[in-house]
Amino acid sequence: MTAAADRSVRTAAARAVEARKTYGVGDAAVHALAGVTVDFPEHEFTAIMGPSGSGKSTLMQCVAGLDRLTSGAALIGETDISKLNKTQLTLLRRDRLGFIFQQYNLIPSLTARENILLPLTLAGTKADQSWFDEIVRTVGLQDRLGNLPSQLSGGQQQRVAVARALVPKPDIVFADEPTGALDSRTGIEILTFMRRAVDESGQTIVMVTHDPHAASYADRVLFLADGQIVDSMEAPTADKVLDRMKQFEG
Repeated sequence: MTAAADRSVRTAAARAVEARKTYGVGDAAVHALAGVTVDFPEHEFTAIMGPSGSGKSTLMQCVAGLDRLTSGAALIGETDISKLNKTQLTLLRRDRLGFIFQQYNLIPSLTARENILLPLTLAGTKADQSWFDEIVRTVGLQDRLGNLPSQLSGGQQQRVAVARALVPKPDIVFADEPTGALDSRTGIEILTFMRRAVDESGQTIVMVTHDPHAASYADRVLFLADGQIVDSMEAPTADKVLDRMKQFEG
């Protein structure tokens, strides 16, 4: 069975249906999403790419419940988040989603351990200790758990952010340029771990990136332009992704 055929019979961890997002009104209106329909299957690593202003970050933010669609639907599993109120949406994000941002978003007064466990602390639940230990070991933070963010390098802070996203075992992890502020070596380590999380732990990851090398770690790359999906690529390589991105510049 091909990857595309396999995807068609797998459960969608998240999806968008005729998703439209418009900023402004009248002649000043900007259509960031122009009717996007797409599934993000469970246990798959999907990268979203496109030129600046293509709608890639808007698509991720709306599917993740960080922004509201103008029309259409965004679903996490079978839950239509477009119909949730603010409190329900906050709880869904806390209990079912993980987020990795370029800016890290760590709490300065909390140690690395406390930052990693923060989503579970807020939910009033405890971590699976063996899973916590495995993630901490994989991202190389065993000796840094007692450190504050100010005592960590940028790469170490991003590892904390990645661990924080994965420790609660979310249904899906959304990553927005997760390696954009990292040196190449640390970026490779983070991407390798994200790839392992999909292959070995069945995680689902959706990542927005502008980097062809980062996209090559994904199972599939979606290409956006002018608020629409214009192409997709299975089993991407950095060279193939770069060649496709060059077509946007023509």
